[in-house]
Amino acid sequence: MKSTFKLKGKFKFECFDKEGNLKWTKEADNAATDEGLNSVLNVYFNAATQITTWYIGLITGTGTLDHEDTLASHAGWTEGTDYTGNRLEWTEGAASSQSITNGTAVSFPITDTMTVKGAFLASVSTGTSGVLFCTAAFTGGDQGVGNGDTLKVTYTVTAAAA
Repeated sequence: MKSTFKLKGKFKFECFDKEGNLKWTKEADNAATDEGLNSVLNVYFNAATQITTWYIGLITGTGTLDHEDTLASHAGWTEGTDYTGNRLEWTEGAASSQSITNGTAVSFPITDTMTVKGAFLASVSTGTSGVLFCTAAFTGGDQGVGNGDTLKVTYTVTAAAA
């Protein structure tokens, strides 16, 4: 019997131009925040209120991501907001084979030129008062998007005995 538990997440990105042509694809493994891990422990083992809706946001900036980041304090990056609307809801399906994902990618309609570093998962659609569950940066460098592009994002969480 294995004695440890591993929770892992991965973001997948597809960028399409205004004509619907695929410009680029990227993946990014998430790094859990201390706040996100504490949230999991408190919900499962300390009767905290479950967060029932999660939202995907975009990361820009030149700094690094840190396990101590929160929505209110993340000195190494900036939230990218050059798209229509607020953070987009991650509509996950039921868990299957120790994995849970959004079957339909969330679509960010880009409204200006932006350099995307990665993404994050948060418990609120706007503001800085919610839980920042995780952040993820692209390996191999940031990616550009432009006005009229659509950035589609899928997020998958896998649980396994490690």
